Amino acid sequence: MKGSTAGMRAMRGNPAREPEKVRRSVELRTAVSPKDVKHYTTDRLREEFLIQNLFVPGEIKLVYSHIDRIITGAAVPVEPLTLTAGEELRAEYFCQRRELGVINIGGAGTITVDGRVYKIGFKEAMYIGMGSRDIVFASQDREQPAKFYLNSAPAHRACPTVLIRPEGAPEEGVVIVKEENKVELGCLEDANHRVICKYILPGQVESCQLEMGMTKLEPGSVWNTMPCHTHDRRMEVYLYFEMPEDAFVMHYMGEPQETRHIVMRNEEAVISPSWSIHSGCGSRAYTFIWGMVGENQDFDDMDGVANRDLR
Repeated sequence: MKGSTAGMRAMRGNPAREPEKVRRSVELRTAVSPKDVKHYTTDRLREEFLIQNLFVPGEIKLVYSHIDRIITGAAVPVEPLTLTAGEELRAEYFCQRRELGVINIGGAGTITVDGRVYKIGFKEAMYIGMGSRDIVFASQDREQPAKFYLNSAPAHRACPTVLIRPEGAPEEGVVIVKEENKVELGCLEDANHRVICKYILPGQVESCQLEMGMTKLEPGSVWNTMPCHTHDRRMEVYLYFEMPEDAFVMHYMGEPQETRHIVMRNEEAVISPSWSIHSGCGSRAYTFIWGMVGENQDFDDMDGVANRDLR
């Protein structure tokens, strides 16, 4: 089953100085069968799919899932943190055979990729292509550190590394989210009025298989992805955030006729296998980041499930 290992090291401090204590955490999780999941207890369900305590100041925390080999993680740099491969990847460096998507949900920070420094603000993102050797995360203010949320997938070719901003003017190495990739869906009457902002997807930011974006629920709306769907050709990970301490989301998963729920709090992530629905209802409005990897990059390739067919 899942377990902690010593790998993918995150090093603190200036590389020119004596290295400080290594701060890193890697957790391995295996794939699971829907035939087994329907028998899980609440604790077992949470153990397999829920990802908690990702954003720890001064650390990089990673969860390596055997489901499409996605790595989900976070870096919260008080001092600069360097992302390296460790034992799990059996690689010289993290992105030797991988691509990486990053979205900042904290204070202003920087990501240095092979010596080039990118300034990345709140809700700005980066795509880091295969072959990028040196990746260093830093915060502008250690008292208000950046919170870099990470999704990584295996890659077979190198795509350009770019900074991604929801607004602004394009410049060299910077991509601005296109207006057609800011999609308003739902309505208040159905409690699902939301805006989807697509960051990494074909036609805007080139990648091998990784897609990432963000969905914000408008005040008074609480449902996401309802009516729900599955997509057999891709798995997905959600990160819920912008939730008060006493708020929660009932995240629904499982096969459409064998649904289960996981109670989720602020800044927690959840793994959704390709056979599972992935939908949620909150105690109030919230925001979530979605990341997908798998067979294709067709955003609309999904198998819809009618509300009347859910159990």
